[in-house]
Amino acid sequence: MPEHDFRYALLNPAHTLTECRALMPGRYQVTGTGGSVRPGDTLLVTLKGSRSLSQRLTVEKVRHLINPPGQWVAVASGPVFRELRIHQWQVNCDGCGKTLDFEFAVDAALGQAAQAPAAEARIAELGWQGDGRHFCPTCKEKP
Repeated sequence: MPEHDFRYALLNPAHTLTECRALMPGRYQVTGTGGSVRPGDTLLVTLKGSRSLSQRLTVEKVRHLINPPGQWVAVASGPVFRELRIHQWQVNCDGCGKTLDFEFAVDAALGQAAQAPAAEARIAELGWQGDGRHFCPTCKEKP
């Protein structure tokens, strides 16, 4: 099924999201314009309050509106969380000292203990090596 990228709404005003709100944990109502969205498609949407984080939502059902033309409302499933919180952290490479300034999301309901594992997972997504010591992609490849 196709994946529709709605992360860069300002670049294409004919292909934008108007609203994305949680109906309950794991279910979302998404309103947008353009993209020919159909059930089973994947929507890639930016997390509110984030510069770089996004999430994938799978469209369960969609209703195309007559007015305004091209607008649709969809119900989609996605990540389950109660209260999403976005954190900004920094790590330094233990090999060369390079700094990584990054964002990561964590369910605030899981408490402080969930932050470190979520941060390590995000560091790995960005190509860095974790496990107590951090190495940038360049230093990770050195023998």
